[in-house]
Amino acid sequence: MSAPVVIFSASIGAGHDGAAAELARRLEDQGQAVVRHDFLDMLPAGLGLRLRSLYASQLHTFPQSWAHVLTVAGRPRVASGAAGLSVRLAASRMLAAIPLDASAVVSTYPLATQVLGRLRSTERLPMPVAAVMTDPWVHPLCVAGGVDVHLAPGRPIAAQVHRLGGPAVAVAPLVRPAFQPVSGPGERAAARHRLGLPVDERLAVVVAGSWGVGDVAATARDITASGVAVPVVVCGRNERLHRRLDRTSDAIVFGWVDTMPDLLRAADVVVHNAGGLSSAEAMASGVPVISYRCLPGHGVANAAALEDADVSPWPQTVAELTVEVKLAITGMARRPPAEAGPDATAIITSLTATGVVPAAAEVIAA
Repeated sequence: MSAPVVIFSASIGAGHDGAAAELARRLEDQGQAVVRHDFLDMLPAGLGLRLRSLYASQLHTFPQSWAHVLTVAGRPRVASGAAGLSVRLAASRMLAAIPLDASAVVSTYPLATQVLGRLRSTERLPMPVAAVMTDPWVHPLCVAGGVDVHLAPGRPIAAQVHRLGGPAVAVAPLVRPAFQPVSGPGERAAARHRLGLPVDERLAVVVAGSWGVGDVAATARDITASGVAVPVVVCGRNERLHRRLDRTSDAIVFGWVDTMPDLLRAADVVVHNAGGLSSAEAMASGVPVISYRCLPGHGVANAAALEDADVSPWPQTVAELTVEVKLAITGMARRPPAEAGPDATAIITSLTATGVVPAAAEVIAA
């Protein structure tokens, strides 16, 4: 068995773990050994569990506080302090979790990236380190000195990394291969049959991440009011939201969905609150994507980045939403193509073999 690639993620939402799982799957399919760790487990005395609980509480009860945290954490002195604290809390456990013969280390979570960058820059890690960007918007904590390369899903994201001082390569998004466009209306109808969805309605799938947070009920209500499409709401693990919408809404409501590729293939349009994984999966499925009622903080920042890249409009009112949904279901909305670029596994494989990014990959250097 080959020397392992070690991947650090974080069980906060689904985006970081989703990218880690897909990267691990691709590497293992190529015969590469992989070891995965949750960064939260690297923190002492149950601090990781408390951090996840605090984040969930913020998003559910006072999301504006999360926006404030992100803003403050983006200031250079605060970001440096957060990185230093992460090193003090997690470095020893992370070092112990990395086998001596590891061929590379990868992070999909910003605080883990900061720790690994510090360890690499001080030569406590001899093997290459890569960081994976999981959102359209790049927070300063996502970029760390010492990291050999930042893998960014698309050139606009790689350019953000460059502006923050890190070397970056634009790669294809790390989404499962099941997320791909339908070949025609018959395939979409078959997906709807499998899911018990109406075949002849226009369907707007509403996604709000694995935790089902944000103004989801209001989004469903606004789509219904538009009269253009039937909202199909994915509540994720938010059982309270699921029960509420079942009782009070005209929407078609799902809880946790294991068949997300089919659901996206069944959709005429996806309306999301600007989660990174949700938007990437929808775009890979060839479905028009609309940002709406976005979460404060990273949701709003992601929506702005997607709008700037001209891949997802960001309507602010019900009237604007109605226009965008109409454009989408009539085929007049832009359907962004999947981002071109090398597979992230090719970059990791080259790092493990030679310690450098392959010449075929365009590096946006710091």
